[in-house]
Parts: sequence; structure tokens; C-alpha cells
Amino acid sequence: MLLALLSGFALSQSYRTVTAIVAQDLQHDFGLSVQALGAFAGLFGLSFGVAQLLMGIAMDRYGLRRTVLAAAPLSIAGAALSALAPDHGWLMVGQLLIGVGCSPAFLACTVLISRHFPSDRFAFFSGLSLGMGGLGLMLTGTPLAWVVQHWGWRVGFGLLAGLSALSWVIVYALVREPELPGDAQQPRESLRRSLLGLLEIFTLRHTWGILILGMSGYAAFLSLRGLWMGPLLMNRFGFSLVDSGNVALVLSVISLFAPGSFGRIDPGPLRRRAWIANASLVMAGMFAVLALLQHAGAAVALMIVLGMVWGYSVLQYADARASYSSALTGRALSLYTMSMFLGVALMQSATGAVAAWAETQEIDPYRAVLLAIALWLALASMAFRFLPASPLLKAAASPDRH
Repeated sequence: MLLALLSGFALSQSYRTVTAIVAQDLQHDFGLSVQALGAFAGLFGLSFGVAQLLMGIAMDRYGLRRTVLAAAPLSIAGAALSALAPDHGWLMVGQLLIGVGCSPAFLACTVLISRHFPSDRFAFFSGLSLGMGGLGLMLTGTPLAWVVQHWGWRVGFGLLAGLSALSWVIVYALVREPELPGDAQQPRESLRRSLLGLLEIFTLRHTWGILILGMSGYAAFLSLRGLWMGPLLMNRFGFSLVDSGNVALVLSVISLFAPGSFGRIDPGPLRRRAWIANASLVMAGMFAVLALLQHAGAAVALMIVLGMVWGYSVLQYADARASYSSALTGRALSLYTMSMFLGVALMQSATGAVAAWAETQEIDPYRAVLLAIALWLALASMAFRFLPASPLLKAAASPDRH
């Protein structure tokens, strides 16, 4: 069942990163500025992230299977509309539909793991699931680059629409949600109570550090891999579309294993937060170095190392799960998932605006974008480090003090 649900998440990763492959063709066909391109890439993440809260409530009320099967047809329709879009406006509508349709994909996987796998294996299985999404990133590497180069970006979106339809069939055929003990006796929670439960999480002080950093690390990697990597390699270093697709493919292969590796070496609740804060600062420094590099080989090598380091993000899932009581776990994971993908949308849109500003100032737009991402990550890391931690984590630490 988990693998069936992961097919939808892998495709959501393809949609999230397809801009890096089709960017130049979209600019040519529709005359898009770099700011418009950033808005296009960010709209998927924005609609995906905002819909997370509603999808989390829907899963609590109607189950994982029904929620995924009801939402996924929107992504199929959105991809088909994108393939046929006569102008930029219709392309944006397609992105909106795709984002909402894909929004329950990864949340369904984490909720299934949370409910039906041992709690001490949550970080490992979450990391494994996040890594499996790298199969979708592989699709938007060399394979889709080859398709787009030979047949155009519209065929690329048509291919994704067909694969999304196949994923829907797989989920329909294979996913049968197991019932938890006592489910039959528990009344369904009202919509009002579900919404109040979400608001309760916002009143907890430790929520803010978790969400701020949650909107940053994964967003930084996806902004590079899904939006700026292709244009950077082609325009600064003279790579062809397929050459940049090859680099994307290498990053995608690495992303299959990075989250699972961090999940396997999870240091536990007492040391996990320090690992997360330090890894995010290291990642910020790497983006700053990448902004200044003028050697193609060194830039590609650093991108590959970034592809390894971003896997620390899975530890944030484990931190979010450990920071709330069992009654709030589902909502907390839903909110954290929302922060991750909403952060992708905001960072991609914001860096598009940074690139447009840099061009007006005759500054290298890629240098400006990468330095902006580095600053964003560094500030988020400091916020996570100094904002309060969950009292549950402090309680877990207290026996070690005696």
C-alpha cells in the first residue's frame, strides 16, 4: 500500500521540478520573464501547501484512500490542460489544479506510517518514503529532458498526465486502509473540532521554530533542483538541455538515498534538534559558495553534495512528530507538510522576484538568487535554534540531567 501511495508522491515531485526542464521553452513560447517563471514554478507549491490542511482534515474524516482518489483527478486534468494551454494564464490554471490534486500524496504516506508502523522506525520509513519521491525527480532529469528536446514541453506534460492516471488506477486497486483498534467505536470528529485542533497547534510556542525551518531546507533544495539549476548550468556554464538533465538525474539518484540515510542515523529526540540546526547552517554556507563559483565542475560537484545534505529534512519530520501529544500528531504532521511545500512555493516565487530585480541592477541574477537562498536558510536556522523547543522534548531530556 505504501508503494502505491508513493507513486503519487513521486509524480508530485516530477511536477514540482519540471520547470527546470521546460523553462527555456516556456520563456520562448510565451515570452515569460524570470519573475513570471518563478511565479509559475511557485504556484504548484502554493496550491499544494495551502491544500494540505484541508487534506489532513479529509483524511481524518474520510480516510487516506478516499481522499487521494478524490483529489488525484485534478492533477490529471491540470497536466492535460498544461499540455494544451494556449497562453500563460491557462498554464497557471493547470499548475493550480496539479498542486491541489497532488496535495494529499506525501501526507497520505506519512499518516499511514504514523498509524501502522512502530514509532521508533518513523524517521527511517519517512526518510525512505521521501527518498522514493526521488524517482519522480529522476523522471524530470535526462528522460524528460530528452522528450522535451525532441518533441516539446507539451508532450512532456501529456506524458505526466498519463502517468498520473496510471497512479490513480494503482491506488484504486491496491490501497485498502487497515482499521485501527477502536475505530469502529469512535465517532467522526466534526469539521469545527478539526479546525479548532489545527488552531490549537498555532498557540503552542514551539510550533513557530518548527514551521519556519520547515519552510526552508527542503525549499532550498527544490528551488535549486526544480527551478534554477537548469537555467544556471545552461546560461552561466553553457550546458545543453540534456547535459543539465544529466546533472539533474545524478541529483535525483542521490535524493533516493539521502533522506533514508539520515533517517537511519537519527540521533533521537535529545540530539536531533542540534543536528537539524547545524545541517541547515552548513547548507546555507554551501549555497553562498555556489553563488560565487565560476568553475563548471566545481559547481556541479557542490550541487551533488547539496543533494546529499538536504536529506537532513527528514529529521524535521521526526522532530515534529515527537514535539506534540498523540492527539495532535496527525494535525502536526499535516501542518508541517504544509510548511515544507508552501516554503517551496514562497522561495521559488521570491527568488524569481530577486532575479528580476538583479537584472534591472545589472547584477548576475543567479548569484543574487543563490545568496538570497543562503540568507533565508541561515535566518531560519537561527530561528529554529533560539525559539522554544517542545516541553515534551525537554521532559524527555530531564532524566539525562540526573
